[in-house]
Amino acid sequence: MGLNDEVGRRIRELRAARGLSLSELARRSGVGKGTLSELESGTRNPTLETLYALTTALNRPLSAVLDDDPPPRAERHAAAVSGSAVTAVLIERHEDDDAVTDVFRITIAAGATQESAAHVPGTTESLTILSGTALVGVLGAPSTVGPGGTVCWPADTAHLYHAPHGDVHGILLVRYRAAAL
Repeated sequence: MGLNDEVGRRIRELRAARGLSLSELARRSGVGKGTLSELESGTRNPTLETLYALTTALNRPLSAVLDDDPPPRAERHAAAVSGSAVTAVLIERHEDDDAVTDVFRITIAAGATQESAAHVPGTTESLTILSGTALVGVLGAPSTVGPGGTVCWPADTAHLYHAPHGDVHGILLVRYRAAAL
């Protein structure tokens, strides 16, 4: 089964578990009903923005549609999802009583900007830059961060990623409070 099929199956399962119709999830997420149907059937390639819109509407972390119970690290094959500026590969998912934390290896494309909608209430993001310089954080008050630097921001509000001078590579932690899920 390919990535599109796996993601589609997980979206469908999460939607059913929440007792939502296709139309209701489309309304809550702002994703078109036709697009959602194609995603669930595995015939459409999901974008990062679309997956965040759906998982936020489902009140779940992004990793809920990218990764089932993860196999041992040696058996993993990383799957990348892309948005308008950011390509993200889920490399770890940690869950405890307090939170779910998704760890991504990301690339922000040179000159590109991606505005991300608010995630589930209480969500935070933390980005450590490996190379390049990024402008990231809360919309209207982003921070500039370079190699070796780390910036954190509340991700339950609109935020952005921008690579003004070349590709940016980094490690992104997205932490969802368990109480919000």
